[in-house]
Amino acid sequence: MLAASSDYITLDKSLPLLALIVVIFQVLFRLITFVLNAFILRFLSKEIVGIVNVRLTLLYSTTVFLAREAFRRACLSGGTQRDWRQTLNLLWLTVPLGVFWSLFLGWIWLQLLEVPDPNVIPHYGTGVVVFALSVVVELLGEPFWVLAQAHMFVKLKVIAESLSVILKSVLTACLVLWLPHWGLHIFSLAQLFYTTVLVLCYVIYFTKLLGSPESTKQQTLPVSRMTDLLPNVMRSRAFVNWTEAKLTWSFFKQSFLKQILTEGERYVMTFLNVLNFGDQGVYDIVNNLGSLVARLIFQPIEESFYIFFAKVLERGKDATLQKQEDIAVAAAVLESLLKLALLAGLTITVFGFAYSQLALDIYGGTMLSSGSGPVLLRSYCLYVLLLAINGVTECFTFAAMSKEEVDRYNCTMLALSSSFLVLSYLLTRWCGSVGFILANCFNMAVRITQSFRFIHRYYRKSPYRPLAGLYLSPVLLGVFALSGGITGVSEVFLCCDQGWPARLAHVAVGTFCLGATLGTTFLTETKLIHFLRTQLGVSRLADKMT
Repeated sequence: MLAASSDYITLDKSLPLLALIVVIFQVLFRLITFVLNAFILRFLSKEIVGIVNVRLTLLYSTTVFLAREAFRRACLSGGTQRDWRQTLNLLWLTVPLGVFWSLFLGWIWLQLLEVPDPNVIPHYGTGVVVFALSVVVELLGEPFWVLAQAHMFVKLKVIAESLSVILKSVLTACLVLWLPHWGLHIFSLAQLFYTTVLVLCYVIYFTKLLGSPESTKQQTLPVSRMTDLLPNVMRSRAFVNWTEAKLTWSFFKQSFLKQILTEGERYVMTFLNVLNFGDQGVYDIVNNLGSLVARLIFQPIEESFYIFFAKVLERGKDATLQKQEDIAVAAAVLESLLKLALLAGLTITVFGFAYSQLALDIYGGTMLSSGSGPVLLRSYCLYVLLLAINGVTECFTFAAMSKEEVDRYNCTMLALSSSFLVLSYLLTRWCGSVGFILANCFNMAVRITQSFRFIHRYYRKSPYRPLAGLYLSPVLLGVFALSGGITGVSEVFLCCDQGWPARLAHVAVGTFCLGATLGTTFLTETKLIHFLRTQLGVSRLADKMT
């Protein structure tokens, strides 16, 4: 929760115990998976990584989306008060639909797309078949998943998904270490194992839950035994709720284009052959590494402060017609968040340029640190800067816009996303895999510009100028430039072929420059430091009172 005052906002850290456990589990499992993946990469060729992470994963995600996404959204709409027998019947239709899409897309993947050289990447056909089969296996658990989600079994979802991911990573690591000659068979088996464990977690949970009549959770469920979860033909009613069925079709049409845009880069790589399999693998790994910062730091900030702005501001109402105290608070918070996002993004960009090669070498060895890997990660550091600023500006923009403005904005974003696919193709033809990141930077820059225009218009008639948060002290900018130059020279002389003593010296240089940058920030950006201190002080007070 977020609370507002005339000087600051505070984050309520008195989270429920369950939510705290969920967060801890997610972070812990993500760290374990991160370490296991780093180990696995050292035993693989980049061509296999490209086939698994791009080609086969795209087959899996596309099939899963086409078979179940619309069903999930339709069956989770409208609360728990419904005829669950009809809803469960509708959900079971995802299985034959999944079989159809698996066969159809599997044929495309085998017959129409470029097939890798069997001497370099053997067992491609087996990989396609097993990944398609894993989709059907996962769909067998769809009724259990929707029932659990509808009744807020959050811990079950987190544990089931985290456990299956970790066991998949452990199995992959063991097979890569002991049976490296299996090639794609390793990842095919691990994928099938993942979906099987995931479904079994839900089945075992509901079996035990429905076998305990005294359980309070069991009493709230619309089913009393496991056979009630199976398809059931009813004489007095239709097999499915046709309202839900029509809603499913509506959701499918609505989200189909979104899926193409979400996986746009992979579709361009797969269907237009702009990159070879090795470059696809390196790009996917770098993209996942770079997006870690956005997922772990910027996304939670964006989500939290969107809630704050939505509570403080009246949607669609001019700033001059709202409570001036709330407008002042929102402006002060937006200014500080923009400053924080800019500083965080600049720090990542400046130091990321000099330490990208070292980071990739530590994470994946020479497969990543040689070739296009360092250039990709350096480019991604610039993209992270734009991501940070866009996250802050859009969380304010979407909270303050009227419904009509949001609809117009979404249409603009749809057109922009479509042009992104074309730009990705052209830039990738021109400058290789870095073209995808440059296209993303262009896309993000346009979105930031749109948000800047809205914020400027919103505060135009008020005395507040939150976009001033994008101005930094000249002294601080000079320190950033000096740090970038020093660490760049350090990389040339100390990284990464001079052995570990030279690498540690390179890290020490970066640590010194980072300390100098943070110290300068502390001395020059006093308003931001006061804002952060206020948050920490009030949060501690809230913790003591709870």
